[in-house]
Amino acid sequence: MKSPVSPLLSAVGRSWWILLLYGLVAVGFGIVAIGWPLSAATALAWILGVMAIVEGVISLLALITGGSGASRSWLLVYVIASLGFGALAVINPLATAGVLVLFLAAWLLVAGIYRIVFALRVRRHIRGEWLLVLSGVLAVVLGLLLAANPYAGVAVTTLWIGILTLMYGVLQVVVALRLRALR
Repeated sequence: MKSPVSPLLSAVGRSWWILLLYGLVAVGFGIVAIGWPLSAATALAWILGVMAIVEGVISLLALITGGSGASRSWLLVYVIASLGFGALAVINPLATAGVLVLFLAAWLLVAGIYRIVFALRVRRHIRGEWLLVLSGVLAVVLGLLLAANPYAGVAVTTLWIGILTLMYGVLQVVVALRLRALR
């Protein structure tokens, strides 16, 4: 005998198709990102560029009309940064993604060196400082690899995003099909 379904669960069950759509879009993007990582990274950078341009234009309108709570000088800086980044990302999205990977590489180099120096300074006060040194060395190596070939870094990063997105999408589809039973 089937137990009665509460009105809340019934409402959730009727909207199962929304989760199914989310899941199918995620599965589709995951497949594209795994199969063609540089194309997917280019598309993502281009979309971010378009979003930045739209935000820049909206912020420019707020600057002109005075309809923002932010100071006019900071808003002007934001407008210039948004429009500048957006234009670069739309004109050359793959290069923009490559530059972002170079920023990641620089951060990894600084973080790795910091961890190594920190571990050496506190080695008398903690046990297992070699793990901190090892994590620093790995960060430096990864930073150097990304700096040496940023497009490979873009491809690998997009590949991992694709794998995780594919897993997310499959889980969304499974949940949607389970919620469908609650209708």
